[in-house]
Amino acid sequence: MSAVTIKSAQELEYMREAGRILASVHQTLGDALCEGMSTLEIDTLGEEIIRSFGCEPSFLNYMGYPASVCVSVNDEVVHGIPREDHIITNGDIVSLDIGVIYKGYHSDAARTHGVGEISPEAQALIDVTRESFFAGIEQATAGRHLNDISSAIGDYATKRGYGVVRDLVGHGIGTHLHEEPEIPNYHKWRRGIKLQPGMTFAIEPMINIGSPNVVWMDDEWTVVTEDESLSAHYENTIIITDGRPEILTLTESEKHLWTN
Repeated sequence: MSAVTIKSAQELEYMREAGRILASVHQTLGDALCEGMSTLEIDTLGEEIIRSFGCEPSFLNYMGYPASVCVSVNDEVVHGIPREDHIITNGDIVSLDIGVIYKGYHSDAARTHGVGEISPEAQALIDVTRESFFAGIEQATAGRHLNDISSAIGDYATKRGYGVVRDLVGHGIGTHLHEEPEIPNYHKWRRGIKLQPGMTFAIEPMINIGSPNVVWMDDEWTVVTEDESLSAHYENTIIITDGRPEILTLTESEKHLWTN
């Protein structure tokens, strides 16, 4: 197992800029998302926006993934492959998972959007998934342990009756998209590593309305809920500090949710 890296001041500046750019990509793409778009159109626009900043998409060809944006709809949890024949309709919930490479450093973030008029149950799922992220990073300070984050996320969602996906986890991030450590969204008995300033993580609750169980589709990428219930995804890249963590990928419309 590789060691968890502590980033230098210069590396953190690169990651802040990668995060700022990704937040702008999410804001623009989220605003453009609408009924009638194909998931392939979403991906194409997302890649255009990323490259307009002089950056590279983290996901394109990563371990064979064929697109720049993971577009996951309704019961698709993560890693949905964009397709021309997959059309977004009124009432869908759409998760956009995007990564950006800036000067060799990655940022990674995901948002779930409602399209048109969505059900109250779908809106509640989106809200709880986002709120569980913030419950988790309240624990993300130097001196605490990794499991403090994981437990807070899982406890928040399960106490509200939702299924917390256990087969997929968050991760460290930096010069590689996925670095140590793995970061579950549920309580584990081991406390995990002690958090130190300069660690950088991608924290990403994946929450289902129903069962936490998931299955992989035949394309070997798309992960769906086993019971076909709705799923939501909320992710940000963060920096551990001596105080509250920095969230690098909040959009302009989200910045009121967190102050460092």
